[in-house]
Amino acid sequence: PDRVPVAPLVVHYYPTRIKGISNREAGYDTAKTIEAWKDATLRHDWDCAVPLGSIRPARPLEILGIKQFKWPGGELPDDQPFQFVENEYMTQAEYDEMLADPDGFAVKKLWPRISTTLAPISGMARMPPMPLLFLSNAYTLPVVLGEMVCAPGMVDLLKKALELVEAHQRERELAIQYTREMMALGFPVPFGAVTYPAFDWISDVLRGMRGSMLDMYRVPDKLKAAIDMFTPLTIGVTAQMAQQFQNNGVFIPMHRGAGGFMSDAQFAEFYWPCFKALILGLIDAGLTPIPLFEGDYTARLDFLRELPPGKIYAHFDHVDRKKAKDAIGDVMCFWGNVPASLMCTGSPQQVKDDVKELIDIFGDNGGLIIDSTMGLPDESKPENVQALTEAVHEYGVY
Repeated sequence: PDRVPVAPLVVHYYPTRIKGISNREAGYDTAKTIEAWKDATLRHDWDCAVPLGSIRPARPLEILGIKQFKWPGGELPDDQPFQFVENEYMTQAEYDEMLADPDGFAVKKLWPRISTTLAPISGMARMPPMPLLFLSNAYTLPVVLGEMVCAPGMVDLLKKALELVEAHQRERELAIQYTREMMALGFPVPFGAVTYPAFDWISDVLRGMRGSMLDMYRVPDKLKAAIDMFTPLTIGVTAQMAQQFQNNGVFIPMHRGAGGFMSDAQFAEFYWPCFKALILGLIDAGLTPIPLFEGDYTARLDFLRELPPGKIYAHFDHVDRKKAKDAIGDVMCFWGNVPASLMCTGSPQQVKDDVKELIDIFGDNGGLIIDSTMGLPDESKPENVQALTEAVHEYGVY
């Protein structure tokens, strides 16, 4: 580029907060939230639009009775941020069942555990299936289907399904309009699809952190089998999503691979193989991986050097900057990592000084994008957010 870009990768409640919109409104009124995103993008002259999906629309969560999330206006006060509810949604004893029939396990066990609305499906899924060919006639099909939709809870589920259709269509139209408008104004959305390394899928949504950490010691072979099963899904399904969104950027939030979660030996055994396979698979599909390395990744830099050069936007939370430059400065673009503490409690000059340090280290080859550590903190001072832009205009022109 002709200068260092500035672009928040993750934006939650900062744009709505500075507009006086509560977190509850941000979740339940997507149109108002999108207007706040537009205003913030134009106000701070970012080089990308605020990515979609940073705040999950609350109405679909509410309709489905989702238990893996808590959100403002639901179980949380209006000005609290949303929270992910980590739990062991799959027990260690259920690995074999899940590996033998993943789709059946999802419907019979997982869906009722994460969604109160979908609980009736579990009972139907446990019934012995009737041969579909036997049902394919005008005598039995109306009766059998009629009995199915009249089963306890199914009428309410069908009503909820219609509500979900309306809510999803509304959110989808708003997203399409937002993307088109921002593109027309010269602000591309940095990514469309989102995925996780296979280890994170298992740890985040199935076993929880405690469960997956114990699995590395107690049932390592079953954990690896699950990782092997999930890895091609993280690539194939993501490629389909990217095609649907017509956006080659793929956001990859990474939760368990940092130095604080596992040793180098465990990283090499359990995490690195599925992450590397994901990155290479996405690149082979013509997509651009955008991993968000959450936590401290200084100890992992030698691993990252193995990845193909010039293909990856790597967003860093905490890392030794000079070691990162030496290890991966010629491999991947460095995105980040102005401390969140500076954004929330520092002065504009302190923010500019930190941006200048990043530019001095990484800005010699065009491989730098400026942001805070985990995207833009909700509590960022507007003058400090503006300082990011002013700093790249002052120091980052090539």
